[in-house]
Amino acid sequence: MATIRVVPRIRIVSGRDIALGPGKVELLEHIARTGSLRQASAAMEMSYMRAWTLVQTMNRCFRQPVVVTTRGGAVGGSATVTDTGKAAVALYRRMETFSLRGIRPAQRELTKLLR
Repeated sequence: MATIRVVPRIRIVSGRDIALGPGKVELLEHIARTGSLRQASAAMEMSYMRAWTLVQTMNRCFRQPVVVTTRGGAVGGSATVTDTGKAAVALYRRMETFSLRGIRPAQRELTKLLR
């Protein structure tokens, strides 16, 4: 029998932009861990330009930036997840937890219908 899991894919939409979703949260977590947008994008097998675009979208959607960057040079640049970014990640993860709890009864019923 296959293992059945439910994986919530919550997206926070602001206007026409996805302000936050699973990929953006993962990117923020990688940035927080590495201190580098380049390393974070590499960890996700994503181009640096794509990661930069995602950061710009998030920063545009939030009242305060979620990531601040410094340009490279001899030592290289850096990226820092701000307090706003850290709060957004924590709240997003809480929302995932709450959604999983909320769907548990329906998940049990659905699981009975699957192979």
